[in-house]
Amino acid sequence: MESAPAPPSGDRRRDAAATRRRLLEAARDLFAERGYEGTTVRSIAERAGANQALLFRYFGSKQGLLTQVIAQGGLEQLRKTPPEELFETALRSMLTRSADGTGDRSLEVYLRSIGRGDEAAGTLRELGEEYQGALAGLSGTGDGALRADLAMAWLLGIGLMRTVVHREPLAGAEPDDVCRLVLGTLAHLWSAPE
Repeated sequence: MESAPAPPSGDRRRDAAATRRRLLEAARDLFAERGYEGTTVRSIAERAGANQALLFRYFGSKQGLLTQVIAQGGLEQLRKTPPEELFETALRSMLTRSADGTGDRSLEVYLRSIGRGDEAAGTLRELGEEYQGALAGLSGTGDGALRADLAMAWLLGIGLMRTVVHREPLAGAEPDDVCRLVLGTLAHLWSAPE
């Protein structure tokens, strides 16, 4: 009896790429739902329909996977978005989620993972510092870093109340209404004199 021929190497690469993508998506969703500490390697692999060994092969560790999730979402958004659009982009991505569940969940991952373990802290601190750096120049004042931190604190607070606590009326508010109110007030923060 003849054995089936091995699949061409291109098929294996496609399968590897698909498995890697499924692991990233599963990790993104689980980190957003449970946080870094509350998510196990086993649960990520199970949700992705993959073997745990593949997670370690592709990402090295759960920390490596978190780094990739952050890079894919928050850091990618940061690097592709002009500073003057960054706050609104981050706010809108947090307020809206695509119907197929593939929306950016970086802020949820950040909210549920920051301060919950030394492994995740460095990656998340880097993300916060890069956002602060990008936003700090918007005011053109000497206290730009403070203004950026205030804006980020507001963004994280909105995210916490809407996506983690599910506090009404914020949890059910229309994204355009929230953006209108927040961005109008934020404009004053950037333009207020020192």
